[in-house]
Amino acid sequence: MSNFSNQIRASSSLIKRLKQRMTNQAALMQATRSFTTLEGHRPTIVHKRSLDILHDPWFNKGTAFSMTERDRLDIRGLLPPNVMSSEQQIQRFMVDLKRLEVQARDGPSDPNALAKWRILNRLHDRNETMYFKVLIANIEEYAPIVYTPTVGLACQNYSGLFRRPRGMYFSAEDRGEMMSMVYNWPAEQVDMIVVTDGSRILGLGDLGVQGIGIAIGKLDLYVAAAGINPQRVLPVMIDVGTNNEKLLKDPLYLGLQEHRLDGDEYIAVIDEFMEAVFTRWPHVIVQFEDFQSKWAFKLLQRYRNAYRMFNDDVQGTAGVAIAGLLGAVRAQGRPMIDFPKQKIVVAGAGSAGIGVLNAARKTMARMLGNNESAFESAGRQFWVVDAKGLITEERENIDLEALPFARKVKEASRQGLKEGASLVDVVREVKPDVLLGLSAVGGLFSKEVLEALKGSTSTRPAIFAMSNPTKNAECTPEEAFSIVGDNIIFASGSPFKDVDLGNGHIGHCNQGNNMYLFPGIGLGTLLSGSRIISDGMLQAAAECLAAYMTEEEVLKGIIYPSTSRIRDITKEVAAAVVKEAIEEDLAEGYREMDARELRKLSQEEIEEYVKNNMWSPDYPTLVYKKD
Repeated sequence: MSNFSNQIRASSSLIKRLKQRMTNQAALMQATRSFTTLEGHRPTIVHKRSLDILHDPWFNKGTAFSMTERDRLDIRGLLPPNVMSSEQQIQRFMVDLKRLEVQARDGPSDPNALAKWRILNRLHDRNETMYFKVLIANIEEYAPIVYTPTVGLACQNYSGLFRRPRGMYFSAEDRGEMMSMVYNWPAEQVDMIVVTDGSRILGLGDLGVQGIGIAIGKLDLYVAAAGINPQRVLPVMIDVGTNNEKLLKDPLYLGLQEHRLDGDEYIAVIDEFMEAVFTRWPHVIVQFEDFQSKWAFKLLQRYRNAYRMFNDDVQGTAGVAIAGLLGAVRAQGRPMIDFPKQKIVVAGAGSAGIGVLNAARKTMARMLGNNESAFESAGRQFWVVDAKGLITEERENIDLEALPFARKVKEASRQGLKEGASLVDVVREVKPDVLLGLSAVGGLFSKEVLEALKGSTSTRPAIFAMSNPTKNAECTPEEAFSIVGDNIIFASGSPFKDVDLGNGHIGHCNQGNNMYLFPGIGLGTLLSGSRIISDGMLQAAAECLAAYMTEEEVLKGIIYPSTSRIRDITKEVAAAVVKEAIEEDLAEGYREMDARELRKLSQEEIEEYVKNNMWSPDYPTLVYKKD
């Protein structure tokens, strides 16, 4: 009887333990379910077979199709018999790439970088998963190919390079039809749109319909850096004509050969486009890219409180610049809270320049108490120089966006400056801590300007030559280090190599690339479900980037991280954006993670949530289902 009782108790104990284990597993599964993405973790249903599947870059795996998939999708015999792993495919592609780089050139006028762009573009056209696998694995090398500076060259030659349509084109001739046109796009869900009107491509001017290349390149980085699903991105060109006389006369130009719409007609086209895309995809995020300054601010103010949208030239550039400026303060061995003490000379008063000025003033004001006197005090830290010289209140027909930064006449006079003073004179008299270039004028920081900067009152002056592409950079790092001195902080918009200063010392060239922020801003907005993209969310992104570098790195003059860490950087930035959206009560949730569940997450859980919702380029199992 005793043994029987013992067995009963043992069985009862076992049942309890099993029940407890099952309860724990259920709880774990429930917790995991909230954090698990749907991207790439389950078979993908396709409604096509045979050659159709091989010709679809979204689903094509090439020689990586397994034999069971080949049978299931009716492609056995349509591919060589050897099944290759994705690693073998990449190895074969890279061998071909190195061999074809030179052969793909169209004569001596076709740079090697453009040859790489051609080859990568062909891979993109036939196998998207492998394309992004290659891009992510070699992001340092290929980001400058698919994005700035090489994408600018591709845009300039796009009519000749065009082979296969990618994205959507809305033109002035489509007025009244856009609402139906959006349903021509095959994807049921779109998370991210990058749209341009081609009016100001990377400082290269009006490239008309050829500007679609920048939207494509930007979305490639949203996929590679932020893990936005490539089947849910859409590059868009709004063709309202071009004022580029060369394109108007070019018989091979692919866009409307008429002068640009302006005024209310122009606004009506953009309004119709925005209404159409948000009607079909209410939760989409729209990033405006390379719109001329004349329209960049107006469109941003028109839409930002009604739609999930932002302008990367205005807000993204500003955020990256702010992160760099805060990093420069840290590199001087001072805390970031000392930023409001910095004297900053800004060359350029276009959309990017004004965007940086507004963001920098807001950052300073917030550190000073975020009241009216704080804003006024912060505004006195900037001296803005455009093509006509120093902007003061005497300037005739002053742009309303630049007006808050115009120097008072008496104030300028006390410094020995007047309306229209040259950049050299301003730098010489102000003795700034920072010289910030957003002018799109290559070589603007001449020897005379850099010589004048040697008089800076800062122990470690910073030079930001931020204009893109490379030929528009205000100066090179070699010029900056050789003229101003070894102890400067240098940053640029396009990539340059570090400078060997001798004696084992390196002059670090920091690329203030917008790709540090815009992927995280987009991903964070998507995953928070925020109704809008607020100034606070943008500020959180910039401050996250500024704090990303270690003290040891910034004291060496390294204020931006290596792009090889872009996935991790984007995860951190996106988490900061999600957190800020929650704090501002803007978050509405994403998929199974509703707003209430989001608010319960700790910082670590937010980061895990972001990480698990980043798409990775792995071939999914494909299952055919008749449409």
